[in-house]
Amino acid sequence: MVLTPRLSPYPAPVFPTQPTHPAVVETNEAIRALVDERAGQDWSSVESAQYEVLLIEWAAATRGIGSGITEAA
Repeated sequence: MVLTPRLSPYPAPVFPTQPTHPAVVETNEAIRALVDERAGQDWSSVESAQYEVLLIEWAAATRGIGSGITEAA
């Protein structure tokens, strides 16, 4: 018996190999640095809030909204 993979009738999503907007790269690096710095430790409420703000900035940058969203956060 030979198994063959099913092919989806829908095209595969195309994701860029590298973020094109500098804000995406900068925010991604800031998130990694924060996570690496606190690996294996409990986070303070300030660090948790900082992480949440970085995630909001990253999401905005990946959508092309740009900076300025952190004032609302």
